[in-house]
Amino acid sequence: MSTIQTTTNTITNHTAALQEVLNRQIAGWSVLYTKLHHFHWYVQGPHFFTLHAKFEELYNLATANMDEVAERLLAIGGRPVATTSEQLRLSPVDEAQGQMPAERMVESVVADLRTMVEVIEQGIHAAGEAEDNATEDMLIGFTAALDKEIWMLNAFLGK
Repeated sequence: MSTIQTTTNTITNHTAALQEVLNRQIAGWSVLYTKLHHFHWYVQGPHFFTLHAKFEELYNLATANMDEVAERLLAIGGRPVATTSEQLRLSPVDEAQGQMPAERMVESVVADLRTMVEVIEQGIHAAGEAEDNATEDMLIGFTAALDKEIWMLNAFLGK
């Protein structure tokens, strides 16, 4: 096999790995979007007004991130997962499960955002391997924003 063919196969493999991890992000953002709506609608207690607004802010962030990743995936020749069944299958985030106290909702969101950061970091690595600086840069921006959200939610929890 020639060096050119080996290089082409390596780039193709890196691109496939990047597309896979980007689809996991789309799936995660999609499930998290629905979960955050669940929390937004069902939060109760003395922190209702604060958390109702925060969950809305976060589901809007999830929507924006999901759309940005999907559009980037299309730009690099991929196909974003676009059905609920695919998203549930690929999501690193679990669906909301029934009622829970407001504090537990926030703890769940913190855990989910940490999970998304882990998947995004996998994407940063995959983008680096694929020499896709634009995707890498986009994902680095996501981690900075999520790190801030995690810090703020932990401050709310007194952690």
